[in-house]
Amino acid sequence: MKFTAEQIAGILEGEVVGNPNVEVSTLSKIEEGIEGALTFLANPKYTSYIYTTKASITIVNNTFKPEHDINTTLIKVNDAYKAFSKLLEFYNSVKLSKEGIEQPSFISNSAKHGEHIYIGAFTYIGENVKLGDNVKLFPNTYIGDNVTIGNNTTIFAGSKVYSDCIIGNDCVIHSGCVIGADGFGFAPNELGEYEKVPQIGNVILEDFVDIGAGTTIDRATLGSTIVRRGVKLDNQIQIAHNVEIGKNTVIAAQTGIAGSTKIGENCQIGGQVGIVGHITIGNHVKIQAQSGINRNIKDYEVLQGSPAFNLGDFSKSYVHFKNLPKLVKELNEIEKNNGDS
Repeated sequence: MKFTAEQIAGILEGEVVGNPNVEVSTLSKIEEGIEGALTFLANPKYTSYIYTTKASITIVNNTFKPEHDINTTLIKVNDAYKAFSKLLEFYNSVKLSKEGIEQPSFISNSAKHGEHIYIGAFTYIGENVKLGDNVKLFPNTYIGDNVTIGNNTTIFAGSKVYSDCIIGNDCVIHSGCVIGADGFGFAPNELGEYEKVPQIGNVILEDFVDIGAGTTIDRATLGSTIVRRGVKLDNQIQIAHNVEIGKNTVIAAQTGIAGSTKIGENCQIGGQVGIVGHITIGNHVKIQAQSGINRNIKDYEVLQGSPAFNLGDFSKSYVHFKNLPKLVKELNEIEKNNGDS
């Protein structure tokens, strides 16, 4: 699909400086620009590339004034970075603009769906499923019985949503996710064998939740595992049964959260963080990567380490920790000298 500079300027409410009819069909970095590509200049340290780029169109700030001749057509906007992001969203919506029901696929007679949906090939939709308007289910998706999915939600190829789960509006679930598998619930009997505890709850994803590829969210034993509005989860995260994650919290890859833990709003959790079960983490908490959390955390704490403690204290302690071999050597020398005397 091709767009002219004039069309792009119309989308961005920008001004064309150069050829308004030049066309682009791809996007690129400014230093890697090729003919037919669209790029942008927002960071001043990349300014030199605008004089050498081969990109056909470059989005720049209104304040930009070239000091040398340029070959690229400019589109001037108030904020080049935000404008390019807006264009990426537009490009992505066009690229993913699919509609219709591909075959082979299975849709239960009792399932209901809204308008302008897309159901990819080899998708399974169970009994009493409800799909809103503009829902997109890419190929090989499984939607279990009694699942509800809100408007404008996209589920990418190969993801599974188990029975009774509820997914809100404007959510994105990337490939390979499993939503609503059984929580890890087993109880030992008198023989020391582990017997399964039935997991009869569900998972609720509220509106504007993004789930990265390969992430798993377990159904509750009773009640619901809940991911609140605006939460963003990275790839390969494990959310255990009965966990609750507060709105607008972001969590990086390979983090694991054990059962029944409650995480507050607007938290930032780094990659490979481990969080034990049955604790409460407050609002606006920041946890650095590879930390281990084994206690309740108050609002606004910033933590690092395993077990984690205050980031400032951790940084001061690390200065001494990394010097331990030197300190031990000096201590041994002192003991040796005292022994010789």
